[in-house]
Amino acid sequence: MESAHDLLIALARRYSFGDVGALSGAVLSDESRAALVAAVCEFGQRLLTLDAEDFASELDAPVIPADLRRRARACHMPQTPKERPRGALDSLRPAYSLLLEVIKVRWDQRELSAMMAAVHITSEYLPLLAFEEALGHSGDPARWPEGLQAPGSRFGVIGEKECDHTRSEQSATQRSLRVASEPAEGWRAYFDRQHSQVAGAMAVCVAKCRTPCTAMDWVPDKETLSTRCRTALAFADTPLVRLRHAAPVGHGFGVPSPEEVLEAWRRSRAVLDKNGIGHQVTQNDGFPLEGLPSLVSAIAGTEVRPAGLLADVSEHVVSLLT
Repeated sequence: MESAHDLLIALARRYSFGDVGALSGAVLSDESRAALVAAVCEFGQRLLTLDAEDFASELDAPVIPADLRRRARACHMPQTPKERPRGALDSLRPAYSLLLEVIKVRWDQRELSAMMAAVHITSEYLPLLAFEEALGHSGDPARWPEGLQAPGSRFGVIGEKECDHTRSEQSATQRSLRVASEPAEGWRAYFDRQHSQVAGAMAVCVAKCRTPCTAMDWVPDKETLSTRCRTALAFADTPLVRLRHAAPVGHGFGVPSPEEVLEAWRRSRAVLDKNGIGHQVTQNDGFPLEGLPSLVSAIAGTEVRPAGLLADVSEHVVSLLT
């Protein structure tokens, strides 16, 4: 390493956006260039930390190339019921591509606590990724199909004893039916606390309900969707995802080792290989968690691969430094 400038370039290539942004002012003599590098690094850090609420913050600033802004905005979670474009509520596929890229980057950096957090997020919203083809969107409460409230539907009915939803899922699904008419604060609170429960509840409706109601009668090809959702629910209960809860990841007491992660994933692949959708996890697709992109693609019903968005932000920062 010949100089501090070379160190910044090396850090940028390792996706260490926070470090590069913090050090650029001390290393670069041109203040305007240092400010530009810091702004792009802040953008990259938001993506790396999956700060989906703020992906669109300041994205109209000309310092961020238009293509990177567009791709980030596709992963952004709208902060008001009427915000346009709808970002991740139009489609979760760009967000899952970013999740896969983040998982790979965190694995390569051996930042396993952050990697397991990304795996956990992946598990929470997989059912909505499965539902996207049927819904025409990825679970936007402002665009729920009328069939969810068809005569005889128990979707969102609190205290309904024949419904297989838990009490918290009943509360979340009921809230989802009216949250589009709430102010922005209520909308954000719903996504912070309840939207992931709605994702699981939707999967229960098509894959696990013992006394089905009319809530899902509108679904075309319900059998295929049921298999996708059953696999999504199974992923959320795999040894890999449970590893985050079994070890106090994120609580300051310990983080699983790479060997523990790979062993948990080996057992998870065996658990998931129970049907045609889950069998895709056995594919050798070159990912650190071998077969995970293939599994996500099978659940989505279309190819979903690591995004390359972080890599392109990294290369843009390097170009600014050089």
